[in-house]
Amino acid sequence: MQGFLLKIWHALRLPTNFQLFFMRRINDQFLVGVTGIFFDDRNCVLLVKHSYRGKGWSLPGGYAKSGEHPKEALEREVKEETGYEVSADERLKIRTDRKSARLDITYMGAFIGGVFTPSKEVNRAKLFEFDKLPILPGDQLLFVDKALNLRKNIGE
Repeated sequence: MQGFLLKIWHALRLPTNFQLFFMRRINDQFLVGVTGIFFDDRNCVLLVKHSYRGKGWSLPGGYAKSGEHPKEALEREVKEETGYEVSADERLKIRTDRKSARLDITYMGAFIGGVFTPSKEVNRAKLFEFDKLPILPGDQLLFVDKALNLRKNIGE
């Protein structure tokens, strides 16, 4: 049955915009989340305290807007939420959240600098040495460890 429907779909030769409109109506929609592990020149990691997540520290991140590349989304989110400039240089991990329609992309990159400016989403930001990291949620510590090891191997 699917093969027959596919043949009809191709035979109709519908305009691309209509095809996309139709496909968006019948397929699941996903949020694209982006998270970053940003190191300064001393290998300290940027962490933030989100105003809506309680009192713990976590990696900075957010969601991509329609038509936005995930790297650009991450750099924009960090700038908007902290005032800091970062560079999302290398994709570290892509994963799906099996409980919601969300795709998460984790990047590693460089902390460039700037002046911290609290926002409605982030009330604190700080660079931490790896051996002095606070407790992080879930697998974020594993990601930081992996990124730091990759960074050290690249530097050798």
